Amino acid sequence: MRLRRGLTALVAALFVVPIAPGAARAADPAYPFRDPSLPLATRVDDLVGRLTLDEKISLLHQYQPAIPRLGLRVFKSGTEALHGVAWSNDYRNNSAKIDATATVFPQAVGLASTWDPSLIKRVGAAVGDELRGFHAQDPVVWGLNTWAPVVNLLRDPRWGRNEEGYSEDPLLSGAIATAYGRGLQGDDPDHLKTAPTIKHYAAYNNETLRDRTSSNVPQRVLNEYDRKPFEIALTNEAATGVMASYNLINGRPATVDPDLGTLVRDWSEQRLFNVSDAWAPTNLTGSQAYFATQAEANAATVKAGLDSFTVNDTNAVPTVTAIKEALAQGLLTEADIDRSAGNALSIRFRLGEFDPDGGPYARISPSVIDSPAHRALARETAAEAAVLLKNDGILPLTAGGSVAVVGPTADKLYSDWYGGQLPYRVSVLDGITERASSVSTSAGADRIALKEVSTGRYVAAGATAVGVTETSATPAAQFDSVDWGDGVSTLRSVANGKLVSYNWGPFVANADEPNGWFVQQQFKQERQADGTFVLRYTGYETQESWFGANHYVTVGADGNLTLGSPDAAGAAKFAREVLVDGVAEAAARAKKAQTAVVVVGTDPFVAGREVHDRASTDLGARQEALIKAVKAANPRTVVVLQSSYPQTINWAQAHVPGILWTTHAGAETGHAVADVLYGDVNPAGRLTQTWYRSTGQLPADLLQYDIVNTNQTYLYSEATPLYAFGHGLSYTRFRYGVPVVKDGHVSVRITNAGKRAGDEVVQLYTHQRTSRDAQPNKQLRAFEKVTLAPGESETVTFALKPADLARWDQTRQRWVTETAVHDVLLGSSSSDIRQRATLAVRGETIPPRDLRQETRAETFDAYAGARLLDETKARGTVVGASAAGDWIAFKDAALRGGTTFTARAAGSGSIEVRLGSPAGRLLGTATLADTGGVYRYATVTATLARFSGRQDVYLVPGPGLRLATFSIR
Repeated sequence: MRLRRGLTALVAALFVVPIAPGAARAADPAYPFRDPSLPLATRVDDLVGRLTLDEKISLLHQYQPAIPRLGLRVFKSGTEALHGVAWSNDYRNNSAKIDATATVFPQAVGLASTWDPSLIKRVGAAVGDELRGFHAQDPVVWGLNTWAPVVNLLRDPRWGRNEEGYSEDPLLSGAIATAYGRGLQGDDPDHLKTAPTIKHYAAYNNETLRDRTSSNVPQRVLNEYDRKPFEIALTNEAATGVMASYNLINGRPATVDPDLGTLVRDWSEQRLFNVSDAWAPTNLTGSQAYFATQAEANAATVKAGLDSFTVNDTNAVPTVTAIKEALAQGLLTEADIDRSAGNALSIRFRLGEFDPDGGPYARISPSVIDSPAHRALARETAAEAAVLLKNDGILPLTAGGSVAVVGPTADKLYSDWYGGQLPYRVSVLDGITERASSVSTSAGADRIALKEVSTGRYVAAGATAVGVTETSATPAAQFDSVDWGDGVSTLRSVANGKLVSYNWGPFVANADEPNGWFVQQQFKQERQADGTFVLRYTGYETQESWFGANHYVTVGADGNLTLGSPDAAGAAKFAREVLVDGVAEAAARAKKAQTAVVVVGTDPFVAGREVHDRASTDLGARQEALIKAVKAANPRTVVVLQSSYPQTINWAQAHVPGILWTTHAGAETGHAVADVLYGDVNPAGRLTQTWYRSTGQLPADLLQYDIVNTNQTYLYSEATPLYAFGHGLSYTRFRYGVPVVKDGHVSVRITNAGKRAGDEVVQLYTHQRTSRDAQPNKQLRAFEKVTLAPGESETVTFALKPADLARWDQTRQRWVTETAVHDVLLGSSSSDIRQRATLAVRGETIPPRDLRQETRAETFDAYAGARLLDETKARGTVVGASAAGDWIAFKDAALRGGTTFTARAAGSGSIEVRLGSPAGRLLGTATLADTGGVYRYATVTATLARFSGRQDVYLVPGPGLRLATFSIR
């Protein structure tokens, strides 16, 4: 998010004069805005009314300056707190990124894997306490507006930011977000502990060219799917605003999505403070080229419903200048400024800033940071988040005995971009060492040497550079290579223990771990036809504006490695010598132990992260080989998979007796994993995403957002997955009684039929048997986690009313509950349904389309190739064709002999009207002359051949034309 932080530091210093918190004078305590007994609206209006226009405008930047005459201190929006307090910026030190050393909880996808909102609320409360503790230390750096949680749906696991979201399911994502947000906010009815901002609105699930790609999302998918988790969190008052995403939605940048000022605010009873993502306002005139001037862009941003410009770090001058220009040009009014300034101030009031005593949370001290209670909660949460994928009786392990703990993540703990600094580290190796009698270990990394073919010299890590300097494979010329997937590996110097990094040139071995915004420690070792290897640098190679087009390593005149070729043909060639076969070494250790635990997975900074999507979900090839070799050496093998996203582990599932998955779960990861492996904790985590058998089960294009049309997620996918949504095993067994469906409720009796206590996540799904349109295979409607002793039973009751089964009717653009029979499905996962019942719902039948009425083109029932585009820059959605032959369909239309087709369209081209199919009977063609611009609309008509009855109407628009509305009369 901070792509240009370093470039703007000097500019920021030129324009910002910091004011220390103590510099603000106390305002007159008699001012009404200082009186906490008054209604919030009254206090906000009073304060806004006392501000000058310049002061109000200043509040629209991410760094709101102090206003000493009224006692207002500096207020900074945005502290990262996704799964613990992570980082913030210090504008007094050139906007330096300040990492928090605090309690780090499991990554967000791990939090959701607990399926336990009450636990996650406790986690959110702990994070909120710690942020208050940091705020007490330095209120300028540690602002109380948190940029969390992330509720973007995990539609496709190749998304680089998969670990930041919760689930592919909107209800589960909304429920976990509500719990975390409520924890962050605290339970006081009038005050906030922190002010959470949910992100990123909306339909955002790709990193590649994220600020230039448009998410093509039909209204039904947008309403039923992408908007839903935001709606759930805001309706439940679990957030104080949203952050707009970088992408375009149906042709319009999300930064100026009109939903931000309308629909989003309608979901909450509270006044919301909405913010832009970092630098997104300048994308409007830059990469998106949506507006000609920043004045137009800023005016549109405010008008759309954003209140804060996250841009230019601490330098508010460009934002303020553009807003003043917009006012002068009549693009904004002072009333617009008042509204956004009031929104910005509203959360500051609720945070207690203007109360005489600072509000009920002002007394939280730094002593809460990394407290013993929070460490215990982190361990509990990490254990609850772990998911037992397979168990053929090998688990739980018995304490004692000899264990080989091998693999690249066995003795390592990793954080991510939105994770804080770990205050201490308990690795899986550490956790198992506390339980076993003896432990051996190996990272399973190949130790290699690279000899340049042309000179016969070896690549070595020197004091200031990496170059071809050695005549033999000395320790300086040896590197431990770990394969992290997608063919990407890291190279760690044996001589100094540091990773090889580009470091903006030259290459140097200086990094402890992959890190930073541009992760410069990534390489692909590409084998050539002649048996040699070339090195491809993959440290965000798509950012050619930063690194240039040369991605391949060459040797410079000084003998140092450099980036000197755009392709393998011009790259330096190396003989790759394997000095130590890491897989064989690990297998040898496993053979000597009673039990082997293979710890494999991902580094959150490598082969996929923000700004970088993954090519596949495959485990690294050498890690896959490691599992196979260890299993061959020791049949008693358990795989611990520590990763940020679903991975393809078909061989392990077929051959390894025990598999446990965990996210990167914080400092207590090792304790938590050992707690589960040795049975101190009965695993109860459940998957929040479908784990596919291959990347081929996913759409070829990551940008296919229409989950209905492309059969994505458990809702619509017809593929047989490796592990289903909701999957997770236990060390005990649960029996489901006969369900009762009555009076708007579903009840089922759950019995622990095993020999030990355990937790069951009871999941309620429904399937609508008949409908006008395609329905999900099944859809999660409710869930509850219950804890039962052996032999104990409990009746679980869920509310399920007809209104809960409503779906979006695109024909009338509203929610509707259809008359239909619904299967009521209860089980332990979406594929493990234990009991069934039915529910007959009397609703309504969607009538045939009446195309005599003006019909919006975007309300089509089916399409091929058509794009959804912006009707105007302010609002509205239209349909355009990507290529000749693209079409949209309007099913079950009651045609009553209309003879004239009338359309409102922009651009130029023709529209064919056909029956039955895109190539069916041609009724007529309307031709539109060039309107002079894509936002200049005109009416075009065509005389149609005679027809009648209920039929499917197909419109085939030509490229270059935007179709807004039409009718047939």
